[in-house]
Amino acid sequence: MDIRHSAMGTASHSNIEILERFQSKTMRAMFNIPPHISNKYINLDLNLRTVKEEIENYSKNYQTRLDQHINQLVTELQGEGSLRYSRLKRNSISDLAIRFAEK
Repeated sequence: MDIRHSAMGTASHSNIEILERFQSKTMRAMFNIPPHISNKYINLDLNLRTVKEEIENYSKNYQTRLDQHINQLVTELQGEGSLRYSRLKRNSISDLAIRFAEK
C-alpha cells in the first residue's frame, strides 16, 4: 500500500489498523492465500511494507529533506528549540519515525 499523503501519519492508531487489515484482506483475495498463513509471512513473501512501515519511511525521508534544505529557516524547524504545538494531540512529522517503535 502506497502512503503518499502527509496527513496519513497523523491518523489514529485504530485507523491505521483498519488500513492494515484492509491491506491483508486484499492481498489474500488477490493471491488466493489460505487463512492459516500469517500476515507477517504474506508481507515477507510478497515483499510488501505495512502501513506503519510506510509512515515511518515517509517521516525519515521528510527529515532527510529538511536536513539538506538550502533555506536556513527550514532547517531551524526541527530539533531542540524548534517551535512545537503541544496543545493538540497530534503527531508531528518528526515524531512519526518513532511513533510505532514505542509499543
